[in-house]
Amino acid sequence: MSTVLHHIPGARSFRILWLLQEMQITPTVKTYKIQDGSLRHPDFMAKSPAGRIPALEIDGEVIYESGAITEYLCETRPEFGLGRAPGDPERIAFLEMMHYSETIAHLIAGLNLQWIFLRNPADRSETVCKLEARRLQASLVPIEELLGRQDHMLASGFSAADTMVGFSLTASQRYVRFDRFPKILAYLDRMTARPAHALATALDGESNVFDKDFYEVEA
Repeated sequence: MSTVLHHIPGARSFRILWLLQEMQITPTVKTYKIQDGSLRHPDFMAKSPAGRIPALEIDGEVIYESGAITEYLCETRPEFGLGRAPGDPERIAFLEMMHYSETIAHLIAGLNLQWIFLRNPADRSETVCKLEARRLQASLVPIEELLGRQDHMLASGFSAADTMVGFSLTASQRYVRFDRFPKILAYLDRMTARPAHALATALDGESNVFDKDFYEVEA
């Protein structure tokens, strides 16, 4: 039974692509473009009712939402040690980091809306862009502090929390300057050095969403 990941290059579905590689699962990658309306096609909407990636076909099931997919994969493949089951001393920390990644991602999504998806620059709010960038920057401070105490999101080592948070941190670099976050930069170097991350990057494809590396309101 094949595994199919519904994916946009450079988007949140990379978290699942990376996790699958950590579990030695190489999926068939079905790639979409935001601009062409394919995410609103009834066939895809049947897999992900909000018309958002990722969706994963695996084990005869279709699962959407990154957090749900991640928890399912960790629970059904415990031999890889990437989740933390109920009763594990790190269970709460695991869940917190899994969901904190979505806090960061939500702030990024607001900035993406302003900078990428409002096609007319006149519709963009400089006030909102500045405010959301500051909020995103503030959300990274606890991660910088955490990485001053340990090398991964969990003290015991690498887990699926790193695939979730790691991508959100990478995506944050489009809107926040990381010179004030040296611990995060060192962490991202460790993550990109992982063989599974390199394999996922090779499968990811080229993003056609962003037209530059960094976005900010000019002074």
